[in-house]
Amino acid sequence: PHYCETYADLVYKLKAEMPEFPSPDGGKPVSFKSTLLNCCQNEFETMVSSAPELSPGEVAGLDPEEVQLQKQQRKAKTLANMKFIGHLFLRQLLTAKIIGSVIQDLAMCDAGDVLPGEHVVECICELLNSIGYTLETMPSGKDALVQVCGRLMDLKQRRDKNGKGAYCKRIQFQIQDLLDTRAAGWTKKIFKAAAKTKEEIRNEQDRDIKAQSAGKATDSGSHVIAGARPSYLTASSTVSMDAGTWQEVSKAGRR
Repeated sequence: PHYCETYADLVYKLKAEMPEFPSPDGGKPVSFKSTLLNCCQNEFETMVSSAPELSPGEVAGLDPEEVQLQKQQRKAKTLANMKFIGHLFLRQLLTAKIIGSVIQDLAMCDAGDVLPGEHVVECICELLNSIGYTLETMPSGKDALVQVCGRLMDLKQRRDKNGKGAYCKRIQFQIQDLLDTRAAGWTKKIFKAAAKTKEEIRNEQDRDIKAQSAGKATDSGSHVIAGARPSYLTASSTVSMDAGTWQEVSKAGRR
């Protein structure tokens, strides 16, 4: 999960260097676009159909600690893949139409009485926290986002016959955190250290000095826009990715 952005940058560079390559069976060349879309679609299908729980065969011979570790590793891999796919979108390798269709499918927006699994809801939150700001700036992306956020609010409030929440508190809090981030214009406060340029460090020091001289407390965290495109793309690209040649992908297999 720590290298999702780096791997997405690598794929972005590979697309320019290898737009197509020979087919293994000797047929017509395979395009980079079709290969990437197939990989993403396969990942979504796997994620929806398989929960992080282990099968009886996988559990056999493992002690409880090993079972828990494998479940955590499987979950971490799935969430990292969702974040990676989100960064592919931010780098204009997937369109808003594709991503919008995917999140609607994951949230089961057309099946009101059927609830997606907790791991699926968690993946939706992970994906939207990675791309929300950019997705909402595109017409087709915004329409899907509005529908999915409404669906998530409904899921958060769902109760069973005994009045117990359909989802655990952790999932409910994740949904609320996503909705709060969106309401705040996709602005989030983070506290983890990040690499900075000398100019950024100098500006940060100047702000701290001014705040201290004014008798104000310095803010140890920093505010970021959740789901903004990389600066190297926003500075040079004027191409709209709301639609285009990358949106041709089969929808039938993602259910």
